Amino acid sequence: RICAVSPFLSFHLRRLATMSKISRDTYEEAVASMLKSSKEKQRKFVETVELQIMLKNYDPSRDKRFSGTVKLPHTAKRTLRVCMLGDAAHCDEAKENDIPSMDVEELKKLKRNKKLVKKLAAEYDAFLASSALLKQIPRLLGPGLLKAGKFPSAVSHEEKITDKVEELKATIKFQMKKVLTIGVAIGHVGMTEDELVTNVITSVNFLVSLLKKNWQNVRSLNIKSTMGPPQRIF
Repeated sequence: RICAVSPFLSFHLRRLATMSKISRDTYEEAVASMLKSSKEKQRKFVETVELQIMLKNYDPSRDKRFSGTVKLPHTAKRTLRVCMLGDAAHCDEAKENDIPSMDVEELKKLKRNKKLVKKLAAEYDAFLASSALLKQIPRLLGPGLLKAGKFPSAVSHEEKITDKVEELKATIKFQMKKVLTIGVAIGHVGMTEDELVTNVITSVNFLVSLLKKNWQNVRSLNIKSTMGPPQRIF
């Protein structure tokens, strides 16, 4: 399930926050406290901001596991290792933009070897693939990328690879696994307070829409910078 955040949705985020169980003031206070804590003890790297979710009234072994992807209003990831699995034209475009790429012949050399495909999946955060090549990926590589949660996003020749990479940087994924806790990076401390608040609101509202009983399935919500204390918002 993919949901791109339109200007209309962005405009109504304040209203959406009010409609939810969390006021915008609560979001703003939590983000301000988190940024203050980060500035008081600055690190030698830019801390990631994570939304931490604890669910309730969910049985991972029996209930259907949800999965959903949403594009945030502001880029969440400063860096993202992306590899282009492409045809000749896309590989050339990737090379021009210093983006790693592999063509069909290089993919064939992996011979569907599970260890090699697993190694490839671990090397990158995400993959792009030429639209015409996408259907061949399972045949060429087996289910490895899918199992790793990194099946490629399609790119047509009408789209720029660099635009798709920026889109991936702003896209986050919620996925229910075997435990009742989920952690998703929704930004970093180098962003403005307003940008972080907007990203958190969008993330929370989208997450709640995925849950079968909506807010009744949420036990707690916290935001946290990499090295900072958690800030509870629900």
